[in-house]
Amino acid sequence: MSLANSDLEGLANAALDAARAAGALIARSQPTEIDHKAAGTSAASQIVTEVDRAAERLILEHLEPTLEPFELAVLTEERDDDGRRLVADHFWCVDPLDGTLPFVEGRPGYAVSIALVRRDGTPLIGVVGDPVSSTTRHAIAGRGAFRDGDPWVMPVSSDAAVLTVFADRSLLADDDGEVEARLDRVARAAGLDGAEIHVGNGAVMNACGVFDHPPGCYVKFPTPRGGGSLWDFAATACLAAELGAVATDLRGAALDLNRGDGVSMGHRGVCFATDRALADRLRRLGAG
Repeated sequence: MSLANSDLEGLANAALDAARAAGALIARSQPTEIDHKAAGTSAASQIVTEVDRAAERLILEHLEPTLEPFELAVLTEERDDDGRRLVADHFWCVDPLDGTLPFVEGRPGYAVSIALVRRDGTPLIGVVGDPVSSTTRHAIAGRGAFRDGDPWVMPVSSDAAVLTVFADRSLLADDDGEVEARLDRVARAAGLDGAEIHVGNGAVMNACGVFDHPPGCYVKFPTPRGGGSLWDFAATACLAAELGAVATDLRGAALDLNRGDGVSMGHRGVCFATDRALADRLRRLGAG
């Protein structure tokens, strides 16, 4: 079924309520039960806590009333993919606690992420809740981006001296500084003094960091396993589109946010950047 603008507004409000409720739960919680799951190749992708599961249950309670009226499917990190996203016209894509590793370590960098995605992979709604700052960002396709309900635009970067790079720990592991050197060359090719690299956030807060610190970027190279999942990037891809930033794979194509052969995004890599010229340089870096 098609969704009118008023439908999207109502669905965005439902997602905002869900994200705020889950964020409040996370903010008052401490991880006491830490489990491991068979996902990806890094510690960040393999740990799950009872807080992840409780946040997911709470989010689904808020979203459940929207499912039947709008014929929506659901894809969420802590439940098996039932495949309904491939036949429904739209589906909720939920990460109840992205950045479980920083959450367990007791530091910022985690978030609630909820997106509404069309069957062709286009994100129509993106909601990100930061439990640490109690900040909520959201976007609706064609309607703009908002922070705590107020219009949100990327800051001007004309006086920035360095390229701010947000990176997963895995990007910099065991490469003898080669990735840092290549990122520094990208920065200098853009007329900057070099690259300043920040490591340790989850994927969602990495992307939000890009939007807050232009010129900035977040890159994940293609990998046979891991590379993040649909729920890691769906909401922030919608934010990027409404902010005028770039969210593509490392070939420059739109992110494949409803893959028919799985939920991993490692097949083509991921690139978030604050402008297209920077994204083009990063894609060349990804090509080696």
